[in-house]
Amino acid sequence: MASFIIEGGHPLSGTITPQGAKNEALEVICATLLTPGRVVIGNIPDIRDVNNLMQLLKDIGVRVERLERGTYAFCAGELNLDYLESDEFVRKCSSLRGSVLMIGPLLARYGKAVVAKPGGDKIGRRRLDTHFLGFKQLGASFSHAEERNVYEISAPQLTGCYMLLDEASVTGTANIIMAAVLAKGRTTIYNAACEPYIQQLCRLLNAMGARIGGIGSNLLTIEGVDSLHGASHTILPDMIEVGSFIGMAAMVGNGIRIKDVSVRNLGIIPDSFRRLGVHIDIEGDDLVIPHQDHYVVDSFIDGTIMTLSDAPWPGLTPDLLSVLIVVATQARGSVLFHQKMFESRLFFVDKLIDMGAQIILCDPHRAVVVGHDHRRRLRGGRMASPDIRAGIALLIAAMSASGNSRIDNIEQIDRGYEDIEKRLAPLGAHIKRVDWP
Repeated sequence: MASFIIEGGHPLSGTITPQGAKNEALEVICATLLTPGRVVIGNIPDIRDVNNLMQLLKDIGVRVERLERGTYAFCAGELNLDYLESDEFVRKCSSLRGSVLMIGPLLARYGKAVVAKPGGDKIGRRRLDTHFLGFKQLGASFSHAEERNVYEISAPQLTGCYMLLDEASVTGTANIIMAAVLAKGRTTIYNAACEPYIQQLCRLLNAMGARIGGIGSNLLTIEGVDSLHGASHTILPDMIEVGSFIGMAAMVGNGIRIKDVSVRNLGIIPDSFRRLGVHIDIEGDDLVIPHQDHYVVDSFIDGTIMTLSDAPWPGLTPDLLSVLIVVATQARGSVLFHQKMFESRLFFVDKLIDMGAQIILCDPHRAVVVGHDHRRRLRGGRMASPDIRAGIALLIAAMSASGNSRIDNIEQIDRGYEDIEKRLAPLGAHIKRVDWP
């Protein structure tokens, strides 16, 4: 078990570059299962969730070769299908939510898949219905083996069809796309997730020989092909990490440049911080956040209180609400945050309240933050990270607080952020990692 010890109150300045996108990495790495050809992927982040997924692919027989830092070649020539039935495989899947993205490729290429109920963040119920309903419409049958808590899915031949997804699930859309590219005939997916990482997955699959149209929209058409071949792909910068760095710059920044962020793929993220009064300049493909003594929350045109809520792309990603809440604690003004997707994700605000933040938790989905306007700093304390995004939000809060703080369970932060304490140290952060017996 490891913890961060943070000495708060040190301003950050300088330049930092975001890592490759975690969520895209999980999708495109699983896509390599669709072909025996060699797929080269660059800008892969060195983080716990991605490394565990690559190890899982190695366990089932995928050859994974490190070409250079962040670049790997994958070759899924011959897989050990018997291992997919083993209790060891089930156990590993149960601790890694990204393993659910293996279902579609395995089903498409081998006609069967056995996947455990996946683990991951403790942020509320994350159902798999969209995945299974999509597979079922493509012709798959599935059953739940309760004694092992695994899902057994089979389909001798997937057949394309029209489907209207019950929700714009990102992982559900990715899984169904990967299953449909080798299905017989045409598949049309309406209400598909269309975020940049789904677009990137589609571009990789097309480079491998798939025929996917409508990329970037919520209506995808997929003409099934008999097989796919190798290709090369580069992962986008992680928009969630970019947003996290914007939050740090607002709270404790003394002038920070975030380099090579792929501005066109950030969507509404910069404007969401601007609504809290954070000044952001765009210079080429960089974001520059100058020091601000005060940032003032906007109000709506009719004068009502600002509300920020999550929504499917191109709306605001739920992964950044935790960071935005922390930033709002030092803004001038009040904000209502509405987290619609996960019923447990706002519970971390109790830790911010213990640090002195003025937050009213209305219910599991809504919280009102009354900003301090830097008149009163948060105070350091001891806390634990309940999930990846709450963990980075608490780290930002601790960096701005007076005194020292300790954050336990930082393995959650490691799942999504590569060497975060080492990368922030050159900017002036005082963060020490401590391993406990």
